[in-house]
Amino acid sequence: MRFNLLVAAALTTVAYPVCAKPIEYRMIADDADIGHYIVDREGTTITVDYNIKQNGRGPTIAEKITLGADGLPANWTITGRTTFGNSVDERFTRNAKGVSWNDLAGPGTLQGSDAPRLYVAQNGSVSDIAILAKALLTAPDMTLKVAPAGTAKLFEKGRHSFDGPAGLLAVTTYELGGLALNPSYIVLDATGELFAVASADSVLVRKGYEKTAVEPLRVEAEQLGAERFVVLQKDNAKHYGGPVRIRNVRLFDPVAKAVTAPRDVVVFGNRISEVVPSGSNATPGETTIDGAGGTLVPGLYEMHGHLAQQDALLNVLAGVTSTRDMGNRDDVLDKLVTRIDAGELAGPRVVRSGFIEGESPFSARNGTVVSTQDEAIAAVRKYAARGFWQVKLYNSMKPEWAPAVVAEAHRLGLRVAGHIPAFSNADAMISAGFNEITHVNQLMLGWVLAPQEDTRTLFRFTAMRRFPTLEVSSTNVQSTLDSMVARKVAHEPTIGIHELGLTALDGRTNPGALDYIEHMPPAEQRQLKQALFGADSPQQRAEYVAAYGKILETLTEMNRKGIFLIPGTDMGGAFTYHRELELFTKIGMTPAQVLSRATLEMAQYLGQDQQLGSIEKGKLADFFLIPGNPTIDLKAVKSISMVVKNGVFYYPAEIYPKLSIKPFTPSPIVTTAN
Repeated sequence: MRFNLLVAAALTTVAYPVCAKPIEYRMIADDADIGHYIVDREGTTITVDYNIKQNGRGPTIAEKITLGADGLPANWTITGRTTFGNSVDERFTRNAKGVSWNDLAGPGTLQGSDAPRLYVAQNGSVSDIAILAKALLTAPDMTLKVAPAGTAKLFEKGRHSFDGPAGLLAVTTYELGGLALNPSYIVLDATGELFAVASADSVLVRKGYEKTAVEPLRVEAEQLGAERFVVLQKDNAKHYGGPVRIRNVRLFDPVAKAVTAPRDVVVFGNRISEVVPSGSNATPGETTIDGAGGTLVPGLYEMHGHLAQQDALLNVLAGVTSTRDMGNRDDVLDKLVTRIDAGELAGPRVVRSGFIEGESPFSARNGTVVSTQDEAIAAVRKYAARGFWQVKLYNSMKPEWAPAVVAEAHRLGLRVAGHIPAFSNADAMISAGFNEITHVNQLMLGWVLAPQEDTRTLFRFTAMRRFPTLEVSSTNVQSTLDSMVARKVAHEPTIGIHELGLTALDGRTNPGALDYIEHMPPAEQRQLKQALFGADSPQQRAEYVAAYGKILETLTEMNRKGIFLIPGTDMGGAFTYHRELELFTKIGMTPAQVLSRATLEMAQYLGQDQQLGSIEKGKLADFFLIPGNPTIDLKAVKSISMVVKNGVFYYPAEIYPKLSIKPFTPSPIVTTAN
């Protein structure tokens, strides 16, 4: 009771001005201004205008918050559209009986005088964390319970002074944790009002302070985020001094597409030193691990990543030991890869794609944005000189530049992948020399769009409702597919993100998360129970679902024709990558064929098969241990007891709880050397 009284007393000190001028904030990402957050307070009413747009999409949100006598929200409405167009009508109410809310995951209530007085929105702006952070400043131990679930905690991390319209302003950076898998970094002024919210790739900052504050706060957020994972790596990555003998395991053989008889596998340093029959004799100084008859699987390749430090560790724990990055802020990824390679952070091996986008109002701002063909060719040369594996061309690049850009890339030994530039189609890009087409909607849109229709906006998603009209046996579809076969053009369909966008429903667990949602913290579970693409009527949703069926039919035909299909997610990999592999079994591939594709065949595709892709003597030690047999049930790859990446051992059951994730299976028994 004493704690609750202290909390109540602290919260009653939270107050807002009776009348104040609107405060405007600007969102800066990759040196571009991509939107605003405007807060207007009049008496006890706060109104919010939040509009962020990049790459032709982003949230458009309006909020109205009515404060109670204690200065905290008593009524809150959030309306608008999410990044991908889903309609938002979210509400929160607080009274003497408790709190209630209704969001896209469904309704909820917490009754009683002990019910949390602060709310974390599902699809709001940053108003929720701004209000919460100010309240935490005066709460005991800067800790408060929040609705719908969880306990928020604030940690001071840094102090700064920035020059701007109001002169030199002193601010403090805080880490706000307990709300999701990863904390937020929020910056408050001396009165506790929001100054900025920062991440490694973007900063929302009070207008007028963009030039002085954005880059220091972005760098600080990047460093703070890394520190957390440095500690996790230091505490949990196992470096064994001598050989490590993993006993009694079957190996998935991607050539035979089957599991072997029981084997013992020995790792020394970062390589596999022996693969011998089970029951082998150990040598002095060895660590032994009991594989208990489970299966060792070569490390997986996530072929559509946009790697960030917050998902690097999760990928390793999911058995993803290699990632092809398909576009990033170059300097940020440089630092992340350096830290992974140095062993400071856990993360997959990274194969890099140079991202080239054309200048337009809808441009994605990572990588290199170009305004002319010559600039695009110069970008190709820049990426070739820095050892990138390929270039990726994007939506706003002018299609007429493609032949020259592709020719220069090929001259320099780079492959070319990408979206289909707006106002073009897959046939034109295949003729221009694309080696790979990214995303199945990008491939298929050319069969249903008129030449003048613009795919730089959300239209590239909503237009998929036309897919059910396609006949896969039609001349135009077959002509494109036959051209891909003739020119050996590969395709990376990202099936899972299409399943999510086209079939997920508000209030229900999205189909790709069914096997892991109960393992996630409450905030993540909430996010996994909403649609991605908005549907304004049951008919629209039915059209989307039918479009997904047509996608699977098309990919089945492509697989039948022998077009090389590549597994990648564009959703951060990890758990979503496991789902991507499952979906490959819906287009005509067996579990063993899928695993072979995700391991050795990807290593071959990237030119790495002499070192990676299979568990053989002399190869780099990248693999993971599961209790089951994935050639019988591919879901077995979701229960991982041990991961080895470059000879470093990780035990997910030890690490997941530190991320508020419930483990999927216990760690193996390890006997260390005397």
